[in-house]
Amino acid sequence: MRFLLRGVDIESKEKSITKKSGWPFFTPSVIIISITVFIPMIQALITSFQSGPPTNMQFTGLANYQAMLHDATFKSAATNTFLYLIVQVPIMIFLALIISTLLNDHRLRFRGLFRTAIFLPCITSLVSYSLLMKTIFAPTGIVNKLLLDVHLIGARIQWLTDPFWAKVLIIFSITWRWTGYNMIFFLSGLQNISDEIYEAAEIDGSSKVHTFFHITIPMLKPIILFTTITSTIGTLQLFDEVNNITKGGPGNATTTLSQYIYNLSYKYTPNFGYAAAVSFVIVVAIVILTVIQMRLGRDDK
Repeated sequence: MRFLLRGVDIESKEKSITKKSGWPFFTPSVIIISITVFIPMIQALITSFQSGPPTNMQFTGLANYQAMLHDATFKSAATNTFLYLIVQVPIMIFLALIISTLLNDHRLRFRGLFRTAIFLPCITSLVSYSLLMKTIFAPTGIVNKLLLDVHLIGARIQWLTDPFWAKVLIIFSITWRWTGYNMIFFLSGLQNISDEIYEAAEIDGSSKVHTFFHITIPMLKPIILFTTITSTIGTLQLFDEVNNITKGGPGNATTTLSQYIYNLSYKYTPNFGYAAAVSFVIVVAIVILTVIQMRLGRDDK
């Protein structure tokens, strides 16, 4: 009995030592994250309740948040941002799923080449990528030329100056750039699914479409949830494509919330308090949508 108690005591001491030995590795990360993330977030939240020149800001309570209700530019930016989210994210995720399934076929030749080609856009220089989009979608660009040659359109589409087509261009650009990024996650998940499952489905007479919707998608559910959440966060913070391709125009037809925050801070007369308030609209939207997606995506047991 004494030996048993002594063994239990030694084991508890070892566990205690193990827990304490982890603190030197854990503490620096907590400090760095707190300094670079949490403290600035708290400062930004405090700033959102202030107004006035940057050097003499005064506490104004909820005035900045109330001003959003009457701000036409904010409403336009919010509408555009959520439009991109609702339209572009499902298209991109579905395309990434289909492409990854096709490129996971062992019988396909040059799979590595195709994977690399589809992944390349997301690591392309933003400036080069923006210039490419503006060039091929110019009034005399290759896209209009092809559409005219096949008689799909009767006149050149003004991709950069028409409000509707400018939105289409932004959605196309984001999809083109980030579909390959999500494809990599789906490919990694597909390679962990046993081939025997697909062979059994084929023997049972399951079609490719039936197998895709009833085997592939359910088994990739955790990865679909992850990519949907990260894509949602990225789209709600969309700035680079809009700022470099359309500058938010024509008018405010393609402006996003992140670009509006930038304009409030650096392009217009600096209004850091209002910009901080708008930024927390994005934070709240991200939190709400992430919680909803996690609840919809969890497995009920």
